[in-house]
Amino acid sequence: MAWQFNQHEPMFLQIASRLRGDIIRGEYRPDDQFPSVRQLASVAAVNPNTMQKALVCLEEEGILYSKGTAGRFVTADEEVLHAAGEKMRRDLVKKIISEANSAGIDANELINYIKEVAEV
Repeated sequence: MAWQFNQHEPMFLQIASRLRGDIIRGEYRPDDQFPSVRQLASVAAVNPNTMQKALVCLEEEGILYSKGTAGRFVTADEEVLHAAGEKMRRDLVKKIISEANSAGIDANELINYIKEVAEV
């Protein structure tokens, strides 16, 4: 099934974010060979050039590395993976806060809503 994308952010950034999350959650282990651009593009139902751009982002972050013609691999550098996870979590919290503020919810209310919903 094709991946779902929103219109508010470039597609390649959404793809990079999804793949980063997959790596951080352990769906791809350190030093695992990453699927090819064409494989991933087919699964996501996107242009291979768009997928390539997303993978270059992950390489620039150090999450993936290339072994020439052998393909891309997940880094074994725990510091890089930890930092990527931290950044992903912080970005998520910032997005939640921004959306809450847009809805007129201040930080204290948001915390209360989170506690309330988490208890259910």
